[in-house]
Amino acid sequence: MASSLLLSCAQAQEIRPEILLSGLQNPWALAFLPDGRFLVTERAGRLRLVGADGKAAAAVAGLPDIAVGGQGGLLDVVADSDFARNRTLYFCYSEPAASGKANSTALARATLSADSARLENLKVIFSQKPKVASSAHFGCRIVESRAPGVNGQPDGKLFLTLGERFSRKEDAQKLDNHLGKIVRIYKDGSVPPDNPFVGKAGALPEIWSYGHRNAQGATLAPDGTFWMHEHGPQGGDEINLPRPGANYGWPEITYGENYGGGKIGAGLSRKAGMEQPLHYWAPSIAPSGMAFLTSERYGKAWQGNLFVGSLKFSCLDRIELSRPYGGQVVRENRLLADVGERIRDVRQGPDGLLYVLTDSAQGKLIRLLPAQAGR
Repeated sequence: MASSLLLSCAQAQEIRPEILLSGLQNPWALAFLPDGRFLVTERAGRLRLVGADGKAAAAVAGLPDIAVGGQGGLLDVVADSDFARNRTLYFCYSEPAASGKANSTALARATLSADSARLENLKVIFSQKPKVASSAHFGCRIVESRAPGVNGQPDGKLFLTLGERFSRKEDAQKLDNHLGKIVRIYKDGSVPPDNPFVGKAGALPEIWSYGHRNAQGATLAPDGTFWMHEHGPQGGDEINLPRPGANYGWPEITYGENYGGGKIGAGLSRKAGMEQPLHYWAPSIAPSGMAFLTSERYGKAWQGNLFVGSLKFSCLDRIELSRPYGGQVVRENRLLADVGERIRDVRQGPDGLLYVLTDSAQGKLIRLLPAQAGR
């Protein structure tokens, strides 16, 4: 279950990074449009439209008010699976309170105008409760779900990961709030009737799973299984496969410790009724971004691997599993050491290649090409 100590990032490269665009201000998320263009969020509160050739256009207008500061700002963005027809986007961000310094994670939907210059028909479909005066732990990864066994088709629902805001970690164990939770909603913001806490007294119906810390990576396996990772404290970053109604333990159990040392709570790593992670990292790698590779663009051995960005070690972690898209972690391979930047997001593009964003004031959009021609 545990990771071996982080390997040196100086392993042989099997990829060739191609910088498509530089000068992005702390980019956070990447989405692909059907015509080959990209959308990139910048944490400072800008949504950038990037041409297929890597040329950046002006920022897209029409965003709501955003609480920018610390870890907060404009965060994830995804294009609807039927974007070619409906031009719908979903994005999450730190939403300021009507007054005061409190904020929370919010999820909005909007239509990208025909000329791609602005957002239209903006609607906030979810707002985390309660709002907290904090600039940390927003979570904020969006995944469009698919019902298992239905030919891999989207089922009209969205998962959203939510941090516990750092100062309110105990609330991750309580069901009367959205702190430290994963929620599942329909695309109009309504609650699916089969959510695990619907109709249960004292529980918010949007909740899918709880006991999470700060999840900044999430993806679906081809069979529709929802995967995510979350930051631990000092040590104990985790990969989890959240099941409906399950409790993932934070802060009652963790494989990490307080910053600077010392146990958290009772210092437990296991407790009855709480789930164990599929995998954890000690020391922490500070994970962000998460994607499965379904193509054979890098050779058959990489197909079915999981890819996770590391903020702490400025690497891309290629994770080999005991079977494609599932099972246990059997080996980790550290890539992109030569880039020397924090990896914030990783996605597989429509062309089957991997794309990453680096997190800095001069962040980059990078396409990863196979090192050997013809592969």
